[in-house]
Amino acid sequence: MAETGPFRSPVSAVQLSGRLLCWSLAAAMITAAVDAVLEPRANWWGAVWSLPWWLAGGAALAWIVLRVREKAARRPPYGGTQSDWERAA
Repeated sequence: MAETGPFRSPVSAVQLSGRLLCWSLAAAMITAAVDAVLEPRANWWGAVWSLPWWLAGGAALAWIVLRVREKAARRPPYGGTQSDWERAA
């Protein structure tokens, strides 16, 4: 397990990117609802409306890459003993 300290957290990068993905999708849905219901006419609204959607796409890409790396790092053990990998299957 990783050491904890003032700048270290037990939360993995995969979990953080997953949280970012969820929160950016929530913000994107809220801005889409505001756009559909209130139809804001401000000039800056186009940038504010599209920002969470771009962030969600970037967070999804980051989560996919980090999750693949995490899965690749945790290969099933080789040997004759039955492991969690075999019991889970």
